[in-house]
Amino acid sequence: MRASTEKDRKQRRRRRQIQVIVIYTAIAIGLAWFFESQATTTIIFVRHAEKAAMPADDPGLSEAGQRRVAELTRQLVDADVVAGIDAVYATAYNRTQETARPIADALDLPINTYDARDTETVLATILKEHKGKIILVVGHSNTVPELIANLGASKKVPPIHEGEYDNIYVISIPWFGKTKTIRLRFGEPYVATLTE
Repeated sequence: MRASTEKDRKQRRRRRQIQVIVIYTAIAIGLAWFFESQATTTIIFVRHAEKAAMPADDPGLSEAGQRRVAELTRQLVDADVVAGIDAVYATAYNRTQETARPIADALDLPINTYDARDTETVLATILKEHKGKIILVVGHSNTVPELIANLGASKKVPPIHEGEYDNIYVISIPWFGKTKTIRLRFGEPYVATLTE
C-alpha cells in the first residue's frame, strides 16, 4: 500500500512538472510571436533619379541620374548592418526601375512592381508582407509625399519639386507609438530656381 502511494505521488509530481513545462513553453512561444508580430517596420522612400530627355513618354535615367543611383546604392546597400534591405518596390516606369535595379541586384532581391496610381494597395501589401522589415520604395515626385501621408506621418511632407531628386525619407512604424519620419539628402544637392 505504501509503495503504491509513493508511486502515485511520483506520478502526480511528474504530471505537474510536465504541465509546468508545457505552460512555460506556451508562454515563451506566445511572447515570441507577440514581439515578432509587433516589430518596427522601416520604409525608405526615394524619388527616381534624374530622367533622360528622351523618349518623352517613359524615359530612363540620364548620366546625372545614373551617378545619383550609384550614390544611393552606396548609401543603402548596408542600411541595416545585420541584414540589409529586405524588399524593394518600384513603379513600372523605366526611371524607377533603373533607380531600384542596382540596389536590388546588390542585395539579390527582386523588384516588386506596384501601380503608381494605387498607393493604398502597395502600402497595405508592404505592411502585411514585410512587418518588422526594411523596405525600399522608389516612387515619383507626386507619389512619395502621398505614400508617406497615407502612413500617418504627423507632419505634411513638403511637395517635391520637379528638379528635386536628393531626398531620402526614412519612415519608422513602431508596433506601438507614433510613426516617425526622417528626411536625409544624398548626391548632388537640389538648388531651387526662381521659376519654382
